[in-house]
Amino acid sequence: MQFVLQTLVGGIGLGAIYVLVALGFSLVYRTMGLVNFAHGDILMVGAYLAATFFISAKMPFWVAMIIAIVATAVIGLVIERILRPLENKDFDLMLIGTIGFGIMLEGIAILIWGTTGEAVPTPIGGAPFELFGIFIKRYELVVVVVAALASLVLWLFLDRTKQGIAMQAVAINHEEATALGINVGRSNAIAFAIGSGLAALAGGLAGPILYVSPTFGSSLGIMGFSAAILGGFGNIKGAIVGGLLFGILYAFASGLSQGYADLVAFVVFALIVIVRPTGIFGESTVNRA
Repeated sequence: MQFVLQTLVGGIGLGAIYVLVALGFSLVYRTMGLVNFAHGDILMVGAYLAATFFISAKMPFWVAMIIAIVATAVIGLVIERILRPLENKDFDLMLIGTIGFGIMLEGIAILIWGTTGEAVPTPIGGAPFELFGIFIKRYELVVVVVAALASLVLWLFLDRTKQGIAMQAVAINHEEATALGINVGRSNAIAFAIGSGLAALAGGLAGPILYVSPTFGSSLGIMGFSAAILGGFGNIKGAIVGGLLFGILYAFASGLSQGYADLVAFVVFALIVIVRPTGIFGESTVNRA
């Protein structure tokens, strides 16, 4: 029983990062109908920026995180602006464009930071909390709280603000949204910027847990993408539930068989998707491609 609870706690900590990655994927897809295959590489750039400001510039960790999030959101705006002429015209080219940007970002990261990677020290030290024999790492607890706050802020933005409601309208029908006077291009740009900022938040938080390298975003991107599919691609609530479930699934797979964790996790994931192809909260409102 203690093994189950300890693994569950670890899975939630890992899942919190997957939630942030999945939210970025789902937000961009929901608003633009675009699967952003550069998302993992944008995450990697955000992680490197946070690590550089934290380690090299010796800024406080959370200040470094905020600067990295803003800088990465600007990078997202640039990518969206370059791809904008293709919006609502040829999504196949947009998909290829995001893949190309991902490769380019990885190349730029190698030129700037090299291929050896960066070990980021944990900003919050101290012994883990113990609760009924279950150990909870302080930093992982902070990651869960930050992910929960980010999810809440995103939900409030989409549900309670004029711009967020406009983005929801674009997700449902961009032509009718245009007819109602909603600036679809601006909604797409904001979605891409927020998605990139969420990627940087996920990458920056994952830095002290994992090892930041040019391929850092590939595995996290695949995990986050899978989590988004598990919850229902394009569904914000599904991204949160899918991220947590995928984190727990991967934690149990690692606990039972460390060497085959990826295999076990993705076999179970594939079986779930076969049974329910649209995911837990299957999104039916987005069909722009």
